Amino acid sequence: MPETDRTPNYGSGVNHENGAHPSALRHAILLHLRQSGPSAPDEVAMGLSASRTGVTAQLHALETAGLVSHVPVRHGVGRPRHLYDLTADAQALFPTNYDGLATSLLAALEELGGPALIEDVFRARHRQMADSMSRQVAERVPAHAPLAARVQALAAIQDELGYLAETSHGPDGEMRLHERNCAIHDVARTVPAACQAELDLFRAVLGVRVERETHIASGDRCCTYRIEA
Repeated sequence: MPETDRTPNYGSGVNHENGAHPSALRHAILLHLRQSGPSAPDEVAMGLSASRTGVTAQLHALETAGLVSHVPVRHGVGRPRHLYDLTADAQALFPTNYDGLATSLLAALEELGGPALIEDVFRARHRQMADSMSRQVAERVPAHAPLAARVQALAAIQDELGYLAETSHGPDGEMRLHERNCAIHDVARTVPAACQAELDLFRAVLGVRVERETHIASGDRCCTYRIEA
């Protein structure tokens, strides 16, 4: 499970019934359902050596958060059993390795077609991203907006993509776009075409000269782009 507790925090303090903090029990329940599949509360409680009352309370909390759902299953006479399972939204709580997949796919492409194929791939991606990002900027600011407004819109888009982006004005009067995080760091370290594609993308979207001054993949604290009016 990821280190960050992304499950909602319903209540606080220690769950005295099962001796565990509620968030720890929620994590354990999610992991149990992932490994064991649809389960009744008593099955989850037995598997985790926890009280059924505590497990039921946390299952209800997880269901309210949209991370689990339940279906009633009849088995003879009497009340139906309720089987709980993860929803599609719960997938985001488990580890992923998209950077590793992207890096290995690029290595396979290079093996098949050499560096030229990698450059072709990023050129194609650049065209797709330029069209998409230009539309997004146009939706946020009018076509006649000044350059500063368009740069700020671009920074907001990059920030939403995980780059921790912001803008500033330097003593030379030029505007700069700073990215405090590289959302494709593993790829950027091994495939220079990825960073060149980003630089080309900014130039295409803004329609002005853009130069990179600092570079995370080269060991700097952030990627800094100078926007020349």
